[in-house]
Amino acid sequence: MRLLIAMMKHETNTFSPVPTPLARFGHGPGPLYGEAAIRAYCGTGTGLGAYLDLAQREGAEIVLPIAAGAPPSRPVEDSAYTQITDTICEAVARGGFDGIMLDLHGAMVTESLEDGEGELLKRLRAIDPVTPIAVSLDMHANLYDAMIANATVVTGYRTYPHIDTYETAQLAGEILLRAIRGEVKPVMAWRNEPMLPHVMRQGTDDHPNKELQHRCAAMRAEGALAASLFTGFPHADITNAGLSAVVVTDGDLKLAEELRDELLGRAWVEREAFVYQIEPLQQSVARATAMPLPQAGDGPIVLLDHYDNCASGGTMDTTVVLAEILRQGLEDVAVFAIYDPAAVQQTIAAGIGAQVTLSIGGKIAMPAIPAESPPLTVTGAVKTISNGRYRNRGPMARGIAMDMGPTVVLDTGAAEIVLISRHVEPSDLNCFISLGIDPMQKRYVMLKSRIHWRAGLGPMAPTTGSCNSTRSGARSTRSICPTARISCAGSGRRLRSAALSRPSTHRCSSALPPRNPPVSPTPPEHRPGIRRLAPVRRERARHDIADHRS
Repeated sequence: MRLLIAMMKHETNTFSPVPTPLARFGHGPGPLYGEAAIRAYCGTGTGLGAYLDLAQREGAEIVLPIAAGAPPSRPVEDSAYTQITDTICEAVARGGFDGIMLDLHGAMVTESLEDGEGELLKRLRAIDPVTPIAVSLDMHANLYDAMIANATVVTGYRTYPHIDTYETAQLAGEILLRAIRGEVKPVMAWRNEPMLPHVMRQGTDDHPNKELQHRCAAMRAEGALAASLFTGFPHADITNAGLSAVVVTDGDLKLAEELRDELLGRAWVEREAFVYQIEPLQQSVARATAMPLPQAGDGPIVLLDHYDNCASGGTMDTTVVLAEILRQGLEDVAVFAIYDPAAVQQTIAAGIGAQVTLSIGGKIAMPAIPAESPPLTVTGAVKTISNGRYRNRGPMARGIAMDMGPTVVLDTGAAEIVLISRHVEPSDLNCFISLGIDPMQKRYVMLKSRIHWRAGLGPMAPTTGSCNSTRSGARSTRSICPTARISCAGSGRRLRSAALSRPSTHRCSSALPPRNPPVSPTPPEHRPGIRRLAPVRRERARHDIADHRS
């Protein structure tokens, strides 16, 4: 058996000012190729790691042309996209493969394309119309028809924070191997709903996504080979941003459609639970100061600067939340992190133990935000200087080498502030431990994270508060959200999350092989201007979903 395995992952925030060149794809100078990629991902708890384990179990010859993954940021530069996709397509064109396993994200937008993954799959199908293709996707995928129509099987994460990346790819790969052996004939049905769930309401520890994902899992006992509900990535000003579902069955298209419609119906009924209630920043921090101090061994109170999360495309250089924490006099605080390569170099030049006064953050222009992002002047001692490298202990992305770039810790007396040179979200305990900070010994921990921090840092925190700046965000102009306010995921950027009517929803069912799958006709209830009532009765979508102002 001969298998081609590849990775191309980017979650695109179309409002982000952070550029996405080829060099951003990787934990160093760029993507990994061939044997270097195999060595980096073999034995890790990642989607690529799962595919490699399956291939080795089968005794297959492995061809891994490229592993390219980048933190969320603005649309991918066309030159970077071309380099990545050409590398994969050229490998497929050499032929001789029994199967293709792709670890993709599902929300990649480029300078020229709304659907980067779908375009790749279309190119692959033009080169090779026969070889079955397995695709594993992030829960935040924004599905397009080309992704489903040109794949044999598609699976999506069922956890957020994403601690099942390995299992998701493993499932896709197992179904593909069964299809190669002739044991199953996968067919797929997908559709989306006019909903933009707020990222802060998508966690699978919380209602309603917890119950929705449990239902996906249960469907495997009812005839589904796989069932995935994607909450989507709302910070993308594109046609298909939002919630969707895909169900894979063994040749039973009707069952796939029924299960898909049930998932979407359940999500629609719970749509208002996906709206995030915003609290003013000053009130959030004041609430933290009023909480009883943690006792020894309890762990810290966690403050989330979640709108400036680099894993949603934020810059990590906004200082509004940190400034408010210092203004209200919180002490014994660990802060992760401010992205400021220039300040890092100033601190390194001063040396360990030196007292320095720095202007940190506020250096990246944000055209999508109609307000300034001011820098913050701080004075403190240089506590730590590091190369910024560590390896994730898990459970999320277990075993992956991380690179924050040159990194320092500045101790102001009230706060230990981590300054970094590469964007890294604090989702793993080792981001602190590698810098000599034990967050369990802190009174407060400020994190630029939304949900992923729960994976590696959640067990330490008895209490969590979300910090929101009061600045408004940029308005989306696309027809998908005529009344929604979507903005860059930096401190103070807001998404007015809502379930909104739009001209139509997208629906596709596919059976592969053959390469031209049957597509079920769109029934009257799915046509423009008509809301579906079955299988769960629901009211017509409103254009005036509450705009929760702080």
